[in-house]
This record gives sequence, C-alpha cells and structure tokens, in this order.
Amino acid sequence: MAAPLPPLIPADVRSRLRSLRLWPQRASGSRGIGAHASRSRGAGLEFAQYRAYEPGDELRQIDWKLYARSDRFFVRESERESPITVWLLLDASASMAQADQTRPDWQRLDAARALAGCVAELAMQQGDAFGLIALGGDGVQLLPAGNGLRQRDRLHLQLQGLKAAGQWPPQLKLSPLWERIARNDLVVMIGDGFDEAGIALAERLARAGRDVIHLQLLTVEERDFPFRDGHRFRDPETGDELLGDGATVRGEYLARFKDAQRVLDARLQAAGIRHDTAYLDEAIDAPLQRLFGRRAGSGA
Repeated sequence: MAAPLPPLIPADVRSRLRSLRLWPQRASGSRGIGAHASRSRGAGLEFAQYRAYEPGDELRQIDWKLYARSDRFFVRESERESPITVWLLLDASASMAQADQTRPDWQRLDAARALAGCVAELAMQQGDAFGLIALGGDGVQLLPAGNGLRQRDRLHLQLQGLKAAGQWPPQLKLSPLWERIARNDLVVMIGDGFDEAGIALAERLARAGRDVIHLQLLTVEERDFPFRDGHRFRDPETGDELLGDGATVRGEYLARFKDAQRVLDARLQAAGIRHDTAYLDEAIDAPLQRLFGRRAGSGA
C-alpha cells in the first residue's frame, strides 16, 4: 500500500494564512460594492452572521456583549465586496523540475504546488471561487473554477498529480484560458519566469482586463551560483548544454542574472502586474506575506 502523500500546506503556514486577504487591484464595476449583495463572508460592510471563534481571528471581530451572555467567543462576519474568481495559472514545464543540489527532493514544482494551495486557501476563506490551469508537457490541464472544501480537495489532487515536462504550450493550445478566465478575474501566475511566451501571456491577460499577479520561483543556486569547479549546465527544456568553470563565469552570471531580473520587474510593472520573486530556501508563503501582509495591504 502506497504511503499517504504529505500535506500540501504545512500546519504552520496554514496558520499564518489566516491573517492574509487576497485583494484585487482592478475595480470591478459589475461586481463591486453596491452591484449586488455578496453571499461571501469576511471583513466588510454589512453584518451577515455569527460564527465560532477560531485561532487567528482578529480580536476586534469578537462580539463581547454576546460573550458576556453566553460565556463563549463568537465572531461577527460581515458581507464584503462581491466574490471574485481566482485562477491559478501554473507553469508545469520541464524547467520546474529544477532543484538545488543541497535539497534534491524539493523541486521548483513542489514549491509551486504548495504556493498554489496557499492561494486557493486564501480564496476559500474569503468565499471566492478558484480554478487551475496548468501549462506543461506541451499541453494544458484544466480544473474548472469552483469553491468550498470539495473544490479544494479536487485542486490538491490535481496539483499532486502534476509532473514537470515539456515546454510552454504553443499559442494555439491556450484557448482554454480565454474561454474560462473572464474580465476582472484574478489570475495568479506561478512559475520560473524564464519562458518569454509566459511573460507575453501575462501582459496580454493584463491588457485584456484580467487582474494578474506573477509569482516567480527560483532556486538558491540560480540566486547564489555556488559552483566553483568545472560544471555542465543543461537546459531541461531544450537539452542545450554549456561546459564552464564555475569560479570563472560566476561574476558574469550574477551580473547578467541581476540585469535580467531588473528587466523582468520593469516589464511586469509597466503592464500593471503585481510581482514577487521567491527562492526555494524561503517559507512557502513568503511571497504572499510580502504582497498581502498588513504592511503591504496598508501601503506602509
């Protein structure tokens, strides 16, 4: 009998997610405040219902008068802005199988799966729908948008089954994106940011009125280039190889890497795309904390 798969999101990370809220950058006239009553619950405008207190809830949401009468903690939930649909656009091409030599069992795709699970957790706790579009193996895998615990289970199952293979799919195979992702939906792209076609797609989605967030995952070796001796560098998608002495090429590599990151940041910023770069030695939720933590959300 096969051993059970480890949880997609560690318990400590799941606990930290309670303090985060996904917030769309684009205002939606058709689904904004006052367009129609929202059935989702969260920190918002109109009182909706009570629920039992859970660790991580903000103390200001506790109804202290009800506590005085019942000797139990209850949290006031309010109707908030109308729910959004969150699409997880996941790079599953061969380069996502990259791992650091010091931790070969933790691929870039493993981190991407966990990060996608975290975003889905945020969407679910806000009452938002979420779906998955995985791009790799020269094709597209789709999980239609839905919400609730069963949708989360379906998502986790599909994420666990993903394998890093092939190249970024050609344009002709991307029709499911445009058939499913509606204007003003929130698209969270997770990948290494190395595919020009992927960045061009992010720009195109943003121009078409989709709210796009780009989360880049890089290895520690890509950041630090710790190689000192002769090394064979191989592109996992094209098979191209380069032989070089690590100590000799390190300075040039780091300079070019820094320049490439600067160009990517500027390009995404110009397109109005929120962006963060995370590395495999960071906590899974680190990019979400930087983008949606209290200080980020308040502009502090």
